[in-house]
Amino acid sequence: MSRTFAYARVSTFDQTPENQLREIEAAGFAVEPHRIVTETISGSMAIAQREGFSRLLDKMEKGDVLIVTKLDRLGRDAIDVSTTVARLEEIGIRVHCLALGGVDLTSSAGKMTMNVINAVAQFERDLLIERTQSGLARAKASGKPLGRPPALSAEEQAQVTAQLQGGETISAIARRFNTSRQTIIRIRDQRNRS
Repeated sequence: MSRTFAYARVSTFDQTPENQLREIEAAGFAVEPHRIVTETISGSMAIAQREGFSRLLDKMEKGDVLIVTKLDRLGRDAIDVSTTVARLEEIGIRVHCLALGGVDLTSSAGKMTMNVINAVAQFERDLLIERTQSGLARAKASGKPLGRPPALSAEEQAQVTAQLQGGETISAIARRFNTSRQTIIRIRDQRNRS
């Protein structure tokens, strides 16, 4: 006999998973309290690294059903979500997503839905990369300096060089300029290459 589990995730501690649990109940799923796993963790965290979801996997068996309100409760990364759904399918666990009309993501229709979602996600990533590269090329062509601005001004860098040549330690100079040792080392190495 199949058992029903629910997974509800929120991103911050000022949020509550109550709305998700009510939505699952309103959809007609009666989930026993010990089969509900809630956790507060960013959706960008890979599912495999989530303590709550790992506990859920330990409880579930072949034939069980996992209910989520939306796909983004499983994760923001479409590839991670797809991998997780495929892994659950291999175990024999069905995944129902209420936002997709309660479709079982491990069924043929669910797989098609996941493929469409993955294609759209990949398309959006490709567009973002194209826009970013185009913007960088435009900025470079107009002479705008790219990358992080230097931690110290040209004048401060000259003072650092003089202090290094005077025998000051890297740590002392970093403290004096309220910057990291790595910044001072970078200036030293840059001057040595020149």
